[in-house]
Amino acid sequence: MNIKFQRCTECIMDTSDPQIIFNEAGICNYCNHVKNYKYQYTFTKEESKANISKMADLIKSSPSSKGYDCVLGLSGGVDSSYLALMAKEMGLNPLCVHFDNGWNSEAAVANINKIVKHCNYELFTVVINWEEFRDLQRSFLQAGVVDLEMLSDHAIFASLFKLRRQYNIKYVLSGTNFATEYGLPDSWIWSKMDFRNIKAIHKIFGSVPLKTYPSMTSFRWGLIRQLGLGGTFLEPLNQINYSKKEAMKALEDIGWRYYGGKHYESLITKFYQGYILPRKYGIDKRLSHHSALIRNNEMTREEALLDIKEPPLDMNTLESERKFICKKLGFSDSEFQAIMEKDPVAHDVYKTDRHFMNIITKMAKFILRIK
Repeated sequence: MNIKFQRCTECIMDTSDPQIIFNEAGICNYCNHVKNYKYQYTFTKEESKANISKMADLIKSSPSSKGYDCVLGLSGGVDSSYLALMAKEMGLNPLCVHFDNGWNSEAAVANINKIVKHCNYELFTVVINWEEFRDLQRSFLQAGVVDLEMLSDHAIFASLFKLRRQYNIKYVLSGTNFATEYGLPDSWIWSKMDFRNIKAIHKIFGSVPLKTYPSMTSFRWGLIRQLGLGGTFLEPLNQINYSKKEAMKALEDIGWRYYGGKHYESLITKFYQGYILPRKYGIDKRLSHHSALIRNNEMTREEALLDIKEPPLDMNTLESERKFICKKLGFSDSEFQAIMEKDPVAHDVYKTDRHFMNIITKMAKFILRIK
């Protein structure tokens, strides 16, 4: 069934999201949702200051025996880097954790070093077992599922909470934020903590045993995220009027530099979002990323429409990047081409915990409501 193309009249989201809904004025469900809920993330300067001060007092009230009061994941990207600056201003002493999955760009490494030096932080780097991780990424590509980034995201969260437990730190800080990240369609991603799905796909397509890959069960993640059992997850950027432009300006003042696109600090993410998703799945994540910035008054709709007329990756370097990615993952040109031509496969064709997680979420909401 062919769906008639339609684009939102306020942002640039369109019917490449099969679940998008438009009202009579042609405004999409994402824009309407933000209009209804943005007040929860909008503050005066005094309110932002009070929110952060209150959060800082909370975090500093439970230091670990090593002196750390929180765990902070640091990728070198905008959100996590700015969060690190905020933590310094809040007077916190975070254990900064970087997850090295073998795909760091030079910009990411340089940015992390700038942040750590400027803030005088201690950095713990989790280096993934490359043979295991490469086998997982190969498995996901061969399986035809959409969310390749699920593998890194899952391992990052699992690593953060493992170190939280190891050092007896109560709080884990995240750069997740409503202002610049809301509106990514469910059909473009999968539940990041669905370890059952990861194992099921790897069992079919993988060959290297997963002995050291950082993991967490969906049940444990549900206890943490929904009930706060086993660590408390905090999102400081949701307690201020967060602006990507203002964050980048503050970061550039200490020598941090931009890398060209959301999450492009990772070489595999850059290629995945700029080549694999558009070519194989018909997904251009710039639609969602730019739309969030439009709603946050950081980009005009005209600027966004002009940008998406250009391909997401530089066509002059695309072929060399493709060859680099294929070589690093161990695919021949013909093998990778066959993967790209294979029809997409839904994640839930393989075993999944998604339905179980929905039950956990509903149970948690019920428990919190009756407390």
